[in-house]
Amino acid sequence: ARAGQAVVSLPGGCAIGARPVDLHLKAMEALGAQIELRDGYVHAKAPKGLKGATIEFPFVSVGATENALLAATLAKGTTVLKQAAREPEIVDLAECLIAMGAQIDGHGTSTITIAGVDRLHGATHPVVTDRIELGTYMLAPAITGGEVECLGGKIELLAAFCEKLDEAGISVEQTQRGLKVKRTNADIKAINVTTEPFPGFPTDLQAQMMALLCTAKGTSVLEEKIFENRFMHAPELSRMGAQIEVNGGMATVTGVERLKGAPVMATDLRASVSLILAGLAAEGETLVNRVYHLDRGYERVEEKLGNCGAKIERITGQ
Repeated sequence: ARAGQAVVSLPGGCAIGARPVDLHLKAMEALGAQIELRDGYVHAKAPKGLKGATIEFPFVSVGATENALLAATLAKGTTVLKQAAREPEIVDLAECLIAMGAQIDGHGTSTITIAGVDRLHGATHPVVTDRIELGTYMLAPAITGGEVECLGGKIELLAAFCEKLDEAGISVEQTQRGLKVKRTNADIKAINVTTEPFPGFPTDLQAQMMALLCTAKGTSVLEEKIFENRFMHAPELSRMGAQIEVNGGMATVTGVERLKGAPVMATDLRASVSLILAGLAAEGETLVNRVYHLDRGYERVEEKLGNCGAKIERITGQ
């Protein structure tokens, strides 16, 4: 939108240009960008600038909504995004852009309207709380017992998640400073969870919730509707004594009395922290390998949990 051209590397995995889920590039093309894929790079040009358009996403995509929103702020004319993502991060981005001079309406709903402006200006904007980090730390006292106050937390960021915690017997209380979380009963209750786009249960908290339900009384069912291969943490939790059966997009978790520490492998970002949570509640020592995944989404996790009484340390050189 600003420079008139860009060259950007394709992400890893499948070449997204050959797939119908290529929503980011389709949105840019709808705004008038000329796109060519060469040697693993996206070559994009808009020599006459971008122009407003109506873009209807075939399904909700946070990243594609954000990219289209950013591009449309400096496009000529009006852009309408239909079936747009509604996540708090979308609202926060829009509020930041508005503070910088953008004209945006409807953020937080499935239809966002953007009237293009000639330029943006500087602004000061407080970034919204990372709700996935928030939810992860809320699960720490839930899985171990005890009580933790997560500063800056708000129930509206994680309403569906908080409802499931309540079902499981975990108290969540809004305070002036954030959210106070504690387990209300000795036993965690089995619950069923289905991941959905916001305002539903976040897929990025599914692995952590599975760790909690490993010691629940009864059988829980977790259904993953966002990503087709997001149960890779299940075999690692099973190494710790969990009883988990995965069938396609469904995982059935039968609670056990206690998990046992074991060497486990982090397969992705959220899986890595789910294994740390499980390790906090397990008997003995748990060694989580390949924690480089962890650092992409959690800053100083061992320090934060350690300050709350966790026995956790990072081992370098292994």
